Parts: sequence; C-alpha cells; structure tokens
Amino acid sequence: MAPTPRDVTPAEFRLLRRLWERGNATIRELSEDLYGERPTRSQYATVQSLLDRLYQKGYVHRRREGRQNHYSPAVTRSDLLSLRLREIADELCDGSLAPLLSHLTRLTNPTPEEADALQRLVERLSERASHEEDE
Repeated sequence: MAPTPRDVTPAEFRLLRRLWERGNATIRELSEDLYGERPTRSQYATVQSLLDRLYQKGYVHRRREGRQNHYSPAVTRSDLLSLRLREIADELCDGSLAPLLSHLTRLTNPTPEEADALQRLVERLSERASHEEDE
C-alpha cells in the first residue's frame, strides 16, 4: 500500500526527534547533529530536502532569520502518536482502538507501573463513557 502524503518516513522521523530534543534548529545544526561536525554538501542537501517535506506536510514550522531558516516542531510526539494510532486503527481495526490496544498488551510484558497506568486509563475511559451516556 502506498503511503499517504502525511506519512512520516524513518529519515523524517529522525529529524523530528532531533527537533523535539532541541526545540528549534537550523539546517546546519541538524546536519551536524546527524552527520558530525563537517557534513558534506549532499548530507546538508538531504537534511534540507527532508525539512522541506516535513514543512509541506505540516510537521515543522519554518522561520526566516536573515539568511537562515530556523525550524521547530509543529507537532508533538504525542500528536504524531495519536495520528499514527488512529490511522492504524482505521486501516486494520475498522476504526476501533480496542483490538489495537488488546493486541499491544498481548505482545508486550508490561511492568507493574505500566499495568497500573493502563488500569487508570481504562478507569478514565469508563468514567468518560458513562458521562457521555448520561448526557
């Protein structure tokens, strides 16, 4: 299946992770982060192309300062996670999150802390569902 235009490639995701860590950066700074202190022209051009694609998809902001563009994340890690999980649920689970979450919990061996967090999540979801029924 062909990716949708909003999909984030693994290379784009690496840049997003750097931006989440840094807050904002120039192409040069990101190139140095990824490739070392003296990135080649082609490495610099690769980072520039990836940032252009992320900007076109709406995942980064671009601000011009003098002769340099400064990039910052337009989405949080949580935003991207929500988008991706919703896409997976829509595509593989007919829009339902329950089979997706059930499968994830079967595949992993949650720590006691993770199990507690999941339990609290289920309780909050139950409360929210019961409030929606009352309305």
